[in-house]
Amino acid sequence: MRRNFTSVTEFILLGLTSRLELQIVLFLLFLAIYMVTVAGNVGMIVLIQVNARLHKPMYFFLSHLSFVDLCFSSNVTPKMLEIFFSEKETISYPACLVQCYFFIALVHIEMYLLAAMAFDRYMAICNPLLYGSKMSKSVCIMGPYVYGALTGLMETMWTYNLAFCGPNEINHFYCADPPLIKLSCSDTSNKELSMFVVAGCNLSFSLLIILISYLYIFPTILRIRSTEGRHKAFSTCGSHLTAVTIFYVTLFVMYLRCPSKKSVEQGKMVAVFFTTVIPMLNPMIYSLRNKDVKEALTKELFRKQRFS
Repeated sequence: MRRNFTSVTEFILLGLTSRLELQIVLFLLFLAIYMVTVAGNVGMIVLIQVNARLHKPMYFFLSHLSFVDLCFSSNVTPKMLEIFFSEKETISYPACLVQCYFFIALVHIEMYLLAAMAFDRYMAICNPLLYGSKMSKSVCIMGPYVYGALTGLMETMWTYNLAFCGPNEINHFYCADPPLIKLSCSDTSNKELSMFVVAGCNLSFSLLIILISYLYIFPTILRIRSTEGRHKAFSTCGSHLTAVTIFYVTLFVMYLRCPSKKSVEQGKMVAVFFTTVIPMLNPMIYSLRNKDVKEALTKELFRKQRFS
């Protein structure tokens, strides 16, 4: 039945602006942001791999966070850059579904990676003697990936079941659920309900894990007698909390609203920050606020200078 009603084979992405002078400026801006994002996240992954001092569970999670941010930005930014100068700003129906899938999957992977990192800090600070035996890196990493992949598949299947009978202009720079829902000529109540339930439950549950972890972490840190120990603990937790705050505030603004013309326009502006700026900021947050990362980076840079 869905195939009988669907006549749309491609969508037109309206992008951020139709003004040519702004398109050139925005292209250069987002190209620079993307290059910094790739360099920062790849650099973080390589640094963690080559420096023995960073071969700890915390930095193992951080390398995966950098990988997810890199994938997340690469799923959206190249197409956005193409739209600025393309005469026909289109994306095929299958490519649109693929972009939707990876967007949803990667958001949920990052959500639970941040939760796993909070639990890792809880185990390391509050239960250091049980840390090695109870903290399973494979479970904490595979869990977010498997769950994110399945959630992305479920949500994409709901989108696949929507019928698109004619209008095909997406008021966005990538294929996103809210503007797609506005284009559908079929009943979207199941899709909207699924979107709100999945987004609301996962946001709340993952954030609850983080909040409970830090309710135990902060009193334990305050009981550390060593000033240097307290500073180091606050430094690592501060980096994580900064990334968590930026990520979750933006997600709440993006998803926990009913789709409407006004909300789609507002969501587009928030999505720019979410899809391009946050993946660029995360490596900076962890490198500038983390003593171990700064020392490892300085050591590697000096080593390269000696051999050059």
